[in-house]
Amino acid sequence: MGRNTDIRESVEAELSYDPLVDAKDITVENLGGDVTLVGTVRSYPQYLEAAEAAWRVAGVTNVHNHLQVALPPGDHQDDATLTTAANDALAGNVTVPEGIEATARNGNLTLTGMVKYGSQRTEAEKAVRELTGVRNVKDEIEVAFAVDPADVSELVKQALDRSALVPDDSDVVVSTSESKVTLTGHVRTRAERNAVVGAAWMGYGVMDVVDKLEVTG
Repeated sequence: MGRNTDIRESVEAELSYDPLVDAKDITVENLGGDVTLVGTVRSYPQYLEAAEAAWRVAGVTNVHNHLQVALPPGDHQDDATLTTAANDALAGNVTVPEGIEATARNGNLTLTGMVKYGSQRTEAEKAVRELTGVRNVKDEIEVAFAVDPADVSELVKQALDRSALVPDDSDVVVSTSESKVTLTGHVRTRAERNAVVGAAWMGYGVMDVVDKLEVTG
């Protein structure tokens, strides 16, 4: 059995094993560790969890999530109801600053507003992604503060140095253009990649993080 088949079957097994994912309508494609998920799931949390499940498999170096969310009839919400529910969830979350707003259209939520930190954008997404009726979340929240690129780069490097999941001999390179951070280099696992990207988003004034990291597996 070839390595491509091994990885594909392992991803299929992981999806079937994950209690948070109904994998019966998911098809897995793999080419040398570059995995693509196609098909349908019944909720947005399942859409996100399916990709995380694929990343847990040894040998996976990239995951392309092309799944579609096909909501059960009872989970559909009209635009006004879902918009209200999403804005209530944002207002009730103490980690999301004031001024962040959600608008729903056919189950697709768009988030707008301004924050000081990229991590606050992430918290806003988390606040709404498990609401009934959500098919997708588009984050158009802006980071309001512009700072010296050198300061951003140094803050990100310090955050990486503090992270327990990023080894001391990491070859990750941080480059900054205005308030956009680009990450290059190699990481061993998805968890390590998440730690590096998360540390980059914690930097004050970071408006965008471009992840060009390679997972070696």
